[in-house]
Amino acid sequence: MKQENPKELMFNLASRIGTPLNMSAAALDSLGLRNIKVIDLLPDMLIMIRSVLAKEDLSFERNPITIIKNGLMISFQNVFDDRQAAANNGLQPERAHVRITPLHLGSTVRFSKEMQLRQITILIDMNFLKQFLGKDESRFHYLFDLERTFWIEEFMSPEIAALVDEVLSVNEAILLPDFFYKLNCMGMIYYLFRNLSRREAISHQHMNVVEIDGIYRIRNAMASSLDKSIPIAHLVKLSGMNEQKLRKLFMQVFGKGLSDYHQHIRIIEAARLLKEENLSVSEAGYRLGFTNLSYFGRLFEKHMGMKPKKWSGKVDQLPK
Repeated sequence: MKQENPKELMFNLASRIGTPLNMSAAALDSLGLRNIKVIDLLPDMLIMIRSVLAKEDLSFERNPITIIKNGLMISFQNVFDDRQAAANNGLQPERAHVRITPLHLGSTVRFSKEMQLRQITILIDMNFLKQFLGKDESRFHYLFDLERTFWIEEFMSPEIAALVDEVLSVNEAILLPDFFYKLNCMGMIYYLFRNLSRREAISHQHMNVVEIDGIYRIRNAMASSLDKSIPIAHLVKLSGMNEQKLRKLFMQVFGKGLSDYHQHIRIIEAARLLKEENLSVSEAGYRLGFTNLSYFGRLFEKHMGMKPKKWSGKVDQLPK
C-alpha cells in the first residue's frame, strides 16, 4: 500500500492507469483532495479510496483506462462516515449509490463548488470477475459486451454499506491487508450483483455520451423535486430524446421506471428524515408532498420493508 502525498499519488496513479490528469497542480488543489489510498491487487483488481471537498467548480476529461485491457469500473459513491455532520456544515452529499461502467469509456468528470465526495472505486478484470459468476455469467451479459457502451447505477443496499464501513474504518496496521481488501471488496461486488439479478430482464442497447448526459439530467431533476412529480412532457424535453427512448434507457441505467424511481428516492429521503432529523411520520410525509398519510405509509412499507413508525425506531438501517 502506497503512502505518499495525496496530490502526488493522484498524479502518479492517473498516469499509471492510463488516464494522465490534464490539469495543473493548482487546479488539483482546488479539487480539495483530502486523502487517497491505493490497494494494488493487479492483474485482477485495483482498489482506490479517495475523499474530496471541491473548493471551486472544476471539470476535466478522463480518458479510457488502460491498465486492465478488458475490465469494469465499479464505484461506490458518496460513502460518508457521518452524513448528518456534513449537512450541519452546510454540505449536502448526494445519496450513496454504486455505478458500473466499462474501462474503455472515457468521460467528463465534473465537481461543483463545495461538492463533497467519498468513494471506493474498484477496477476489475472481466475474466477474473466471470470466475466468480460461474454459470450465472449469462445473466449479466450486458456488462461484458465490449462492442457496446453502457452505464449502470444501483442504490446502495444496507449489506453493501456495512462492508463499505468495514473497509473505510480499518486500521492502517491491519494484518494481511491485501487479503482483507480483496475479501471485503468482493463481498461488496457480490451484493451488488445480487441486487442487479433482481432487476427486470430487458434488452440492453448501446448508449452514447449525449444519451448518458440526458439520462442524468432527468435523474438530477427528479432528485431536486422530491415534493412533487415532474410532467413527462418536461422530462422528455429535458432529456433531448423521445419518450420511448427515454423510458427504455432510464430503465436500463437505473433498473426502475421513471415514476417508480422518483417514488423510491422520495421514500429514501423520508427514511433519512425519520432517522437523521427525527421528524415525525406526518412531518416527513408532508415535507415530501404526501397529503394522504395512509398512502405514504403503504408506499414506505413497499420500498423499505416496514412501516415508517417502526423504521424510525430502528438503528443503523439507512445506508450512509
